[in-house]
Amino acid sequence: MELAELMPFIIVAVILIVLAVLFTFIPVALWISALAAGVKVGIFTLIGMRLRRVVPNRVINPLIKAHKAGLNVTTNQLESHYLAGGNVDRVVNALIAAHRANIDLPFERGAAIDLAGRDVLEAVQMSVNPEVIETPFIAGIAMDGIEVKAKARITVRANIDRLVGGAGEETIIARVGEGVVSTIGSSNTHAKVLENPDSISQTVLSKGLDSGTAFEILSIDIADVDIGKNIGAILQTDQAEADKNIAQAKAEERRAMAVAQEQEMLARVQEMRAKVVEAEADVPLALAEALRSGNLGVMDYMNYKNIDADTDMRDTIGKLSKENNDENDNN
Repeated sequence: MELAELMPFIIVAVILIVLAVLFTFIPVALWISALAAGVKVGIFTLIGMRLRRVVPNRVINPLIKAHKAGLNVTTNQLESHYLAGGNVDRVVNALIAAHRANIDLPFERGAAIDLAGRDVLEAVQMSVNPEVIETPFIAGIAMDGIEVKAKARITVRANIDRLVGGAGEETIIARVGEGVVSTIGSSNTHAKVLENPDSISQTVLSKGLDSGTAFEILSIDIADVDIGKNIGAILQTDQAEADKNIAQAKAEERRAMAVAQEQEMLARVQEMRAKVVEAEADVPLALAEALRSGNLGVMDYMNYKNIDADTDMRDTIGKLSKENNDENDNN
């Protein structure tokens, strides 16, 4: 076939290719859907979205949904939120839910909540249907030393105005736990806590624990109360054991000092005995020297020996008398 005969087919193919590229780049079907839903969106607006690297259906479909729900949102608002990294569809769903529940939630606030990392739709649902947060067992000690364990159920509702920058559930649980511990600790006896556990919830609820949080506390209910250990008795036992250990340590210290003093006295006695023995060893030498030098006569020496023998006899008699007295005392 000649080129002139193929020309019509080439033109048709080029047109089809151009139309395919055009319909791929320009979401004509989405434009028609928006017009059918009564949402006025220009075809050049969709082309601009493509050029700004915005997925058109991520913006137009939520816009159609919002228009059908009677919300006044614009394409620029949804597109700017998409470019900021937000979830446009979730924000629109939250706005619709808030509108149905008569909750004042402007688009800017909903977008800010979404960009803050919170689930704005879940927050709106929690505003309509309050959530129950159950704490673990919280242990407190009454004034009588008995440990009391309480478990609380906290009914909270999301506070839309404080979702951005407000504390989460962990803060609520921590504050309620602190209030439970302080309330139990201020009770004179654990019996009063068991008799009236509602006093815990009333006292804790009156402290305004939801201040600065993303929630509003509706009620605090004590779900369970248990008795724990007798902490007072345990502390007294530990103190007595510590006092006993201290007393034993001091007694051991005194015993060691007494032993040291006894050893020191024995050492002194031995030293004195050694000196006596040394002195006694010098006596014969002194006597011999006195006899040689004429300072001591024979009769003086004999008198000295008699006195020495008499002293030994007296010592022997004294020891025998002492032994006899000890035997009579034993009998």
